[in-house]
Amino acid sequence: MKDTEKAGKKFRELVQIIQALRSERGCPWDREQDEKSIANYFLEEVYEAVEAIMLDNTKSLAEELGDVLMEVVFLAQIYKEKKKFSIDEVLRGINQKMIHRHPHVFGHEHKVTSREVTDEWLRRKKEEKEGESIFDGFPNLMPSLLAAFQIGLCVSHYGFDWKKPLDALQKLKEEVSELERVIKAKNKEEIFQEIGDIFFSIVNVSRLLGVNPEIALRQTNKKFIERFKYIEKKLKGERKELGRVSLDELDKIWEESKNKIK
Repeated sequence: MKDTEKAGKKFRELVQIIQALRSERGCPWDREQDEKSIANYFLEEVYEAVEAIMLDNTKSLAEELGDVLMEVVFLAQIYKEKKKFSIDEVLRGINQKMIHRHPHVFGHEHKVTSREVTDEWLRRKKEEKEGESIFDGFPNLMPSLLAAFQIGLCVSHYGFDWKKPLDALQKLKEEVSELERVIKAKNKEEIFQEIGDIFFSIVNVSRLLGVNPEIALRQTNKKFIERFKYIEKKLKGERKELGRVSLDELDKIWEESKNKIK
């Protein structure tokens, strides 16, 4: 049996499992869930899958992708029960979209460069959305750091971008100088705006360097927590209480943790 046939059989089995869980004789917990509650689990599973990718943990990733797929099917089942759409319509829609956006593969057009393919993809995407702006339909609930990354990526396809990462870095330096100025002026409204400008600028720097800032910051957050846990463990071993030691001592242990936790 070919891999596609095996996958199709397993996918049908998953759909049937979710249908059984949501049926009258199914699981009470699963029957209580709605689109809002599942959206929370869906987002959690996506983040766990991304983390597995960044950690290069293929075993964990296979499991997390299964969880993401399960949430997709679960949501589709909820909306089927509402008589809105079914998983069949979801699959039909994405299949048609992928074929329509790749005429160089499934049609008679032959794009030879990645740039040409991207231009055609964007043209067809805008055509499908039938909006006046390239940002029509842009998701408002996307994390702000990731949204800034996608905004910069979107306009860059139309030539609205810096030529080099260092050019974007210079803009970041300008924004930092602006923040210094408004801090000295104690202008709270402008401080608020300048901090937003700094975040947006550093996102563009990272984008031009090929770094997703959302993922980079998640890794830094994790690293910080691991290093601070080292401080807590060290103080506990010395029978000292966090909050009752000097900043100098904390800094010393912090530097020690940096050598142990990269």
